Amino acid sequence: METSTAVRGHHVQSTRTALAVVTAIFFMWGFITCLNDILIPHLKAAFSLTWVQAMLIQFTFFGAYFLMSLPAGRLVAAVGYKRGIVAGLAIAGVGALLFWPAAALHVYGLFLGALFVLATGITVLQVAANPYVALLGPEQTSSSRLTLAQSMNALGTTIAPLFGGLLILAAEPRSPEQLALLPQAEALAYRAAEAQSVQLPYFGLAVALFVLAAAIWMFRLPSIAGVEGTRHPGTLGDALRHKHLAFGVLAIFFYVGAEVSIGSVLVNFLSMPGIGEGLTEQQATHYVSLYWGGALVGRLVGTFLLAKFDPRRLLGIFALMVMGLLAVTMLGTGNLAKWSVVSVGLFNSIMFPTIFALAIGGLGPLTGQGSSLLVMAIVGGAVIPLAVGWLADQYGLQASFLLPLLCYLFIVFYAWRGSRRAG
Repeated sequence: METSTAVRGHHVQSTRTALAVVTAIFFMWGFITCLNDILIPHLKAAFSLTWVQAMLIQFTFFGAYFLMSLPAGRLVAAVGYKRGIVAGLAIAGVGALLFWPAAALHVYGLFLGALFVLATGITVLQVAANPYVALLGPEQTSSSRLTLAQSMNALGTTIAPLFGGLLILAAEPRSPEQLALLPQAEALAYRAAEAQSVQLPYFGLAVALFVLAAAIWMFRLPSIAGVEGTRHPGTLGDALRHKHLAFGVLAIFFYVGAEVSIGSVLVNFLSMPGIGEGLTEQQATHYVSLYWGGALVGRLVGTFLLAKFDPRRLLGIFALMVMGLLAVTMLGTGNLAKWSVVSVGLFNSIMFPTIFALAIGGLGPLTGQGSSLLVMAIVGGAVIPLAVGWLADQYGLQASFLLPLLCYLFIVFYAWRGSRRAG
């Protein structure tokens, strides 16, 4: 009996240690993903881009999820969660290194190529780490456990805007009209300097990613019994026959698309006349940090709420709150519009991990296929921001928030109806 108790105690300790180690990965990909929100206004100015052109940053980054999630799923199935995590970190590190030649050559297409490689690594991490955390304990607390891990993701997204604002948006931005008044050589020099200001930050990221990959490689992560290291004949079609997964794929698509769209335009929206009077783009990054900081607070609180209350009910309530805040953002001005959009982050907090955990619940041997489909659905972060960019070009930034609002309406449906399992 004492031996059995000691074994169980060792297993619990090992599980907790593994969870703590894996949350460092959530921090890194949150940090990297949120830096896109700083890259967009920076490269938009450096290359004199339209909103649709600037949103190609998100289209490329999140498009990689769609294109690479199935190969990533096959990779993780072949090598296991631990090696999959190490591979994802290494690939992301290579992508971060590619920012150096992209900036040196001052070619926007090369930035997009570097982002694609970086996002491929993050895709592998998503496919491996999300289900690993969800399965690392009892199913009834999987939403709570994944939300706790995602709180470290939110910490990364909270710090990234401050980091990016300090190192990437430090120079005073110049509009296309201002650049047109400069001599051609001076304008070209300004654009080249703006592009090159991303070199050192992304080089530092590459070093951090390689160091983390080495640390994970040396750490002994516990395997998942009955899921990892076994062959399963099921297909993606078999997984999609579970309606709660099929609706979950759509819910992830709309949620990520809405979240990414809001974050992408936040710096420019908050520095608009009539919203954040007198705010520069660099000062606006502090409010972006508050937006993501709200997600951090919400996830820490949500970890406990989800362990005590029905995750479906909480998800629906939080989505309704976001819809109300976006309506105020569209119709309001000044501090009212500013603080309503910043507050969206607080209620976004539990959505991704809760949707993910609800969608893969009860899939058993099909968990890997379900996870790949859910990661593919992150392509919403590529598609919806482009549509929001078009709306912003045509009707203005404030009106463009209508599309994210409609995305959250689907999440309300998923929470209260679509997530229920058949039988």
